Amino acid sequence: MSDPHDWAPSTPSAPDQHPSREHVLAGLKATDEGGADLVQLLTPEGERVADPRFDQFATDLDSAALQGLYRDMVLVRRFDREGNALQRQGQLGIWVPLLGQEAAQIGAGRALQPQDMAFPSYREHGVAWTRGIDPTELLGIFRGTDHGAWDPKDARFHLYTIVIGNQCLNATGYAMGQRFESKVGEGPEAEATICFFGDGATSQGDVHEGFVWAAVYDAPVVFYFQNNQWAISEPTERQTRVPLYKRAAGYGFPGIRVDGNDVLACLAVTRWALEECRTGNGPVLVEAFTYRMDAHTTSDDPTRYRLADELELWKLKDPIERVRVNLVREHGIGQEFFSGVQAESDALAARFREYCVNMPPPAPDRMFSQVYAEGSTTVDAQRQEYLAYHESFESHGSPAVGGGR
Repeated sequence: MSDPHDWAPSTPSAPDQHPSREHVLAGLKATDEGGADLVQLLTPEGERVADPRFDQFATDLDSAALQGLYRDMVLVRRFDREGNALQRQGQLGIWVPLLGQEAAQIGAGRALQPQDMAFPSYREHGVAWTRGIDPTELLGIFRGTDHGAWDPKDARFHLYTIVIGNQCLNATGYAMGQRFESKVGEGPEAEATICFFGDGATSQGDVHEGFVWAAVYDAPVVFYFQNNQWAISEPTERQTRVPLYKRAAGYGFPGIRVDGNDVLACLAVTRWALEECRTGNGPVLVEAFTYRMDAHTTSDDPTRYRLADELELWKLKDPIERVRVNLVREHGIGQEFFSGVQAESDALAARFREYCVNMPPPAPDRMFSQVYAEGSTTVDAQRQEYLAYHESFESHGSPAVGGGR
């Protein structure tokens, strides 16, 4: 077992000091390598590097594919930033940013086949994008008007899960069903499941139970967690004495760590992991080693528990910038492409904003409409009682209670 201090980030300097060259290099080495076993196909400098284990899962990533991944990340980051602004302006109750985790999400999301199933937490806006879910369909969750506007069966993307780690149980159960129904094996129709969570969730009992059941039943599930270094205000080293991906060995299935800021590596490793599961070799644990560049949510203030130079070190490994540099240097892509993507992202943000500010308030009986799949006399009676109470305010000339966001 390696010394856990070998992979921990270096101690940052005081926030009012500029980091020295040695400090920057040491920080880059610690965070960029993430340990000797880190899988990386694209360096922070935009250089394509070979990996004999996973190059076979990246053979189709030509210039056009790379441009598509770049576009994905830029557009997702743009509407994510707009979500932050909308919350600050009172249009959303809360927003959960993904800034810095675009590569981890886009890479994993684009690795999925149409028949695969994904179970997110509450930060997987990028994965939702890859499953064809329009960003406006996320807004009701954070505005408090619905639990999600998409059909999980059609999108093959479950509704967001707010309870930390609970989606691991849901994903494991679903994957067990895939095995019981003989949807695992050779052939293009074979299925797998992927479950997304964060490093903080690895300390939850639900995740442990999901690991146990998945291992016992050889469930075709990829446990994909984004280690963004902070579980709200607690750093990773406060949760574990070993790299988190090594926990998989204790459950009897493989674990692997990938550079979470490298969209090519995330795509290739997730393709491999999903293929392992589809062919009956699951489960698999993937740790996407990345960094949360923003707050945990808009209710959080990260300046209270982390230093500014830590953030500055990670900015040098921006997942979007390394792809841009690679496109320019190795594929000769000109400014016209990048300007076009930027314009497209601005148009998306404008549409996202317009939709949000013009969302109508839900009807006062909305809370009763999706309680049960079939009718319920009890719920019907409660609805009528509430509506009568609601209308009593209007009959007396007072503002109605409820019905707003």
